[in-house]
Amino acid sequence: MTTQTKLLSIDRLCARYGDFQALYDLSLTLEEGETVAIIGSNGAGKSTFLRSLAGQIKNRPDAITFRGQAIGDLAANQVIERGIALVPEGRKLFPSLTVEENLQIGAYSKRPGPWTLARIYQLFPVLEKLRKRPGTALSGGQQQMVAIGRGLMANPHLLLCDEISLGLAPTTIKDIYAALPSIKADGTTVILVEQDINQALSVCDRFYCLQEGRVSLTGRPGDVDKAQIKAAYFGV
Repeated sequence: MTTQTKLLSIDRLCARYGDFQALYDLSLTLEEGETVAIIGSNGAGKSTFLRSLAGQIKNRPDAITFRGQAIGDLAANQVIERGIALVPEGRKLFPSLTVEENLQIGAYSKRPGPWTLARIYQLFPVLEKLRKRPGTALSGGQQQMVAIGRGLMANPHLLLCDEISLGLAPTTIKDIYAALPSIKADGTTVILVEQDINQALSVCDRFYCLQEGRVSLTGRPGDVDKAQIKAAYFGV
């Protein structure tokens, strides 16, 4: 029997944009090696939650504990150095850089680990053929592969994926999600934000549903029926 180790603890996490409060006292945990999905409708607080974990929104130090260290008040570059990388919504590639240069940007922290250019090209073979092209001259799905690869090049313990299927064709989504088992097999824990409930639940070990900045439901996909998820998702 495999014993899991707690990787991340969130304790009463709040987040604001000026006078607007986006998250209310979120508490959750993440075990080493899990894939956890964060689901919810637009405006539920999903992206704000990931931005908080990535150091883009500061909190009190002990609101986020990662590998036993309080990191809630750290800057984004410090969070990356500790082993958390964000694949942002919309990909946000550098238009002046090639595919390979965009990937190499992800390795600037020089963290040791299994993810190298060669390993990324093994995961997404099409990128090797396109490595000299501008990153933004690719299809949406190929750009998403570059964004995921850039995150992995940081050799994170925890990879945060924000809406990686958004705006993509079903066949492309299938190809991207097919890479998740390999990412997990190399020891990377994943938090996956998705609006597509079925897609998220098909790959996660556990899920948290957010509704208006609060956890409205949590569980394992096989233990919760669709009616419960729908009620938690829409607040009905």
